[in-house]
Amino acid sequence: MTSLPLAGRRVLVTRAAHQAGRLSEGLRALGAEPVEVPVLEIQPPADPAPLNRALSSLGSYDWLILTSANTVHAIAWGNLLDKMERVKVAAVGEATATAARKAGLTVDLVPEKYVGESLVEALLHKAKLSGALKGHDFSRAESVNKEGRALAPEGSLRGLRFLIARAETARDVIPGALRAAGGTVDVADAYRNAIPSAAPALLRAALAQGIDAATFTSSSSVTHLAEAARAAGMAFPLADVPAISIGPITSKTLRENNWEPAAEANPFDIPGLIAATADLLTR
Repeated sequence: MTSLPLAGRRVLVTRAAHQAGRLSEGLRALGAEPVEVPVLEIQPPADPAPLNRALSSLGSYDWLILTSANTVHAIAWGNLLDKMERVKVAAVGEATATAARKAGLTVDLVPEKYVGESLVEALLHKAKLSGALKGHDFSRAESVNKEGRALAPEGSLRGLRFLIARAETARDVIPGALRAAGGTVDVADAYRNAIPSAAPALLRAALAQGIDAATFTSSSSVTHLAEAARAAGMAFPLADVPAISIGPITSKTLRENNWEPAAEANPFDIPGLIAATADLLTR
């Protein structure tokens, strides 16, 4: 009987405890031992008032943008669904879209790539199809530059109101790009990421037994692992441990922390991350 490709390999999983299952199960199916050290814990936002105000007037928006499944889970939809008749929903990633559908929402847009820039491109493309751009050449309008500003004709999204519900420390790429294209944007924190108190001790124990690779599913998982390592009195980046990133934004955060990713998922999702891990560890 042929052994599984990752048999005997120990892979660090940094996802929140309630989200680690899919990644851990996928690694385990390939023979790896997933070593779960949750460095993220979902908590209510420090100030819930902006989100509550926005949701009270939810029906006044044209688009509700959901940036993660955690955002969906953080909102009690209940009576809000009655206010959604004219509101379109955009979700960054299939996992977010699935969570939204389970909550009773109709998802109108999921970008091809699971990053904010791709969502902005898709929204601009919809504006073109609806006639909002009136014949503008979209060969340039559908891109976003390095500063996160849409290369779109001024006013291409004018008259459209967007509500972005997201994590407390999320990047400003999406709101900045939509405003640059003329949209009116409100941003509300739906939750915040905290570091579980047990993370430093769990990390110390995991490294004492050896780790063959570390997986990262978000920028927050990178920065929080760095904080956990410092709290544990350990060097960061982790010495002689290759880092595997779920996508370009997470890779950028790894590089900002002086940890060059050894591999990056393609596509930017959990199956892609599992495949990238398998490829790296079987080379």
